[in-house]
Amino acid sequence: MQSNQKQYLWWQDGIIYQVYPRSYQDTNGDGVGDLRGVIQRLDYLKWLGIKAIWLSPIYPSPMADFGYDISDYRGIWPAFGSMADFDELLQAVHAAGMKIILDLVPNHSSDEHPWFLESRSSRDNPKRDWYIWKDAKADGSPPNNWLSVFGGSAWDWDEKTGQYYYHAFLVKQPDLNWRNPEVEKAILDVMRFWLDKGVDGFRVDAMWHMVKDLQWRDNPRNPDYKDWMGTYEQLLPVYSTDQPEMHGIVAQMRKVLDQYDQRLMIAEIYLPVHRLVAYYGVQEKEAHLPFNFMLISLPWDSRQIAAAIDEYEGVLAQDDQPNWVIGNHDQPRITSRVGAGQAKVAAMLLLTLRGTPTIYYGDEIGMRDVPIPPHEVRDPQGLNMPGKNLSRDPERTPMQWDDSINAGFTQGEPWLRLDRAFRRHNVKAEKSSDISSLHLYKKLIELRQQEPSLMTGAYRPVYSDHQLIAYIRQAEGQPGFLVVLNLTHRPCYFTPTTIRFTGVIVIDTLPEQEEVSVKDTINLFGDEGMVVKLDDWQSVSSNPPHELPVLP
Repeated sequence: MQSNQKQYLWWQDGIIYQVYPRSYQDTNGDGVGDLRGVIQRLDYLKWLGIKAIWLSPIYPSPMADFGYDISDYRGIWPAFGSMADFDELLQAVHAAGMKIILDLVPNHSSDEHPWFLESRSSRDNPKRDWYIWKDAKADGSPPNNWLSVFGGSAWDWDEKTGQYYYHAFLVKQPDLNWRNPEVEKAILDVMRFWLDKGVDGFRVDAMWHMVKDLQWRDNPRNPDYKDWMGTYEQLLPVYSTDQPEMHGIVAQMRKVLDQYDQRLMIAEIYLPVHRLVAYYGVQEKEAHLPFNFMLISLPWDSRQIAAAIDEYEGVLAQDDQPNWVIGNHDQPRITSRVGAGQAKVAAMLLLTLRGTPTIYYGDEIGMRDVPIPPHEVRDPQGLNMPGKNLSRDPERTPMQWDDSINAGFTQGEPWLRLDRAFRRHNVKAEKSSDISSLHLYKKLIELRQQEPSLMTGAYRPVYSDHQLIAYIRQAEGQPGFLVVLNLTHRPCYFTPTTIRFTGVIVIDTLPEQEEVSVKDTINLFGDEGMVVKLDDWQSVSSNPPHELPVLP
């Protein structure tokens, strides 16, 4: 189909799917998902049209932060299985024509990692400088005012050696010192270990945290802080994150990847768009995909989202690969943020914008945040800041496969409770319904993967107002597609003055409209989005030309 067109790398024309292993499929009845569970569900992912699976951390860990506190970068947490299980998974994923991406957590380790045990054993230990140790101020207080993302000070006093160590996250997650070349070498060697095994890339956790200000200056107060926010947001992390030296480190990580064939680096970076795109690097020599979280962080407002899409498209260099995300393991699910009807519109937005989409497990069946009673909260963010409703447990609940006990996730007691509506909302039920969220995802993915215009074509904004977003996707020499999305619950009317068009609706969130011909104007119900295959379209000037004033 694309034999006469540019050949794209697998992450440029495919779809990434995030698996949170604890919650995907349990095969041994302990209530926790495992690697063999992922193997068991590969047929489903292939059926859905997924190109790459991103696994949240699978390494040995005390599980203080559910795997993001690593005690061995080269092993597998026993509850997830063995290295033999991982090797079997890797082989099965590749045999199915898919790729596998691992989470890499280089900013910090567990305090139970052998590196840190050595580092805190004495001030003169060779690994002392592998972590960040500082003397107290004269009054015994921490070296500066930096805060932990999970609440409280980011400094913890070590009585034995008489210094503070820095932890951007939990006390049990000490930050590695990336200004030490030995640390850099150790983590690059970890990357090579997994790449030599055959993994297809990494999603790099907390990348923008990895280098800190050399002067250890206090962070400034956040003038926009509100009481309902996490305590971390009391300050602006201008000195504890996103330091200039970070780009040199990312370039070194990229060099390692480039020694292998078609290996991907995704960077987790929560930054404004102009600072975010800097992580592509000069001449594309840093991250392949600095994660773009606009659709997670912005209010669900059509004008703001349309403007953000245009801003993002405007700052990307010619060869930068865009990417979009509407959910992950750290953020409330899209269905709970915008409602079930708008979640379908969001799916259409995600899968028709230019660039690489990432789907969070369960979003394709409309899974929602599950209320977890206070005595069942497991997430340290929720435990450390009670009363602020900041636990991430609600978006990490087990995958809903069918209407059997525990939704087919486990025969044991699930590690988190399930949505009580799982008997209505599950993969098996939604596969057989032509109005389900899963059916819509399946159709969108199939159309996207069949049509070069939607997979890799250019993006052209057409129209936006207080309800609507509309844009055209088109590859050279291919039919164009008009995407019209109503981001509200009320009817709206698409009557553009800048284009004339004729076409046929090929996918609609309200499937009764599919195969209907449209011309120049479209009336939409609330919560309706549609993809129109264009027979013809042309630009029309909406305003007469005018002369600029002549300056004296």
